[in-house]
Amino acid sequence: MSELERTAAVLAAPRGAVSIVTDRVAEPGPGEALVRMEACGICHSDLFVAGLEKLKLVPLTLGHEGIGRVEAIGSGVTNLAVGDRVGITFLAASCGECELCLAGLERYCARQLNFGYTVHGALATRAVVRTELLAKIPESLNAAEAAPMCCAGWTAYGAVRETGLVAGQLLAIFGMGGLGHLAQQYSAVRGVRVAAVDVSVEKLRMANAAGAEVCVPAADAGRDIQKRCGGADAAIVLTPAPAAIEQAFRSVKRTGKVLLVGIANTRFELPVIDTVLKGIHVQGSFLGTRQDLDDALRLAAEGKVKAHVETHPLDRTPELLQRLHRGEVTGRAVIVF
Repeated sequence: MSELERTAAVLAAPRGAVSIVTDRVAEPGPGEALVRMEACGICHSDLFVAGLEKLKLVPLTLGHEGIGRVEAIGSGVTNLAVGDRVGITFLAASCGECELCLAGLERYCARQLNFGYTVHGALATRAVVRTELLAKIPESLNAAEAAPMCCAGWTAYGAVRETGLVAGQLLAIFGMGGLGHLAQQYSAVRGVRVAAVDVSVEKLRMANAAGAEVCVPAADAGRDIQKRCGGADAAIVLTPAPAAIEQAFRSVKRTGKVLLVGIANTRFELPVIDTVLKGIHVQGSFLGTRQDLDDALRLAAEGKVKAHVETHPLDRTPELLQRLHRGEVTGRAVIVF
């Protein structure tokens, strides 16, 4: 196969501009596949990567919520065939040998590679990608709605599961955007009640329409949830804002759990006295298990969970990243090819 032309959203340098470039991709090498992309979501992690002072790979093709079809495979690939529909996630590869990988926790592997971060990602018409951790995508699932499942859905599902809450308990969700609106739906599937928190009136209105028990503004959410619901059994913080973490601590009952998901280069002072005397559990949550990803895709294919998406052409990517930075995307912005 000769080289093929493609168009991609490329970060030229650390903290540099994201531009749309046209170049060519070569045949896939050993363990790789050439994928013709159908759609790719835009994630807050793309903003995080674009804002880093140092990167291992530049210029860098962004994107890690990609849906596409395999056009060609390299030598040694046995888990895929030409024509297969696949999902590209943030997790590109892991060592497969360490204690974490052997325990099914490869997302915490110290030697992992990540699409759109340490290897080229999926915001392109074509992508050459490693194949070992690609997801299988149901044929019935619309590409634009499937794309957010590869990160936002996977992460939200994993976090909701890790709370350990059961039907009838209350989960406070801080940040009702791309991940939050999916976390609310996964909670509903489990019968878990939701208290929605956000700075956006529009997002709270959407959460209320979707069945949230209470919807409160972020400024004093902890006190509001305590007053109106007697406190939450757990809280998930999907935004990196330190103020949201503070309110999440205030919102949970004694012995409650606070899961931190949003990523940023910020610091938060742990309220040690409350954490100790109230027995509050603090936990980081990153992506999910492979089963979590399969479950998120299955629920989407069954119509039980539906991502709220707005679709755009690739050349809108720089503008969409700015909108995401300003908090102006209510669900998930998805590039369709």
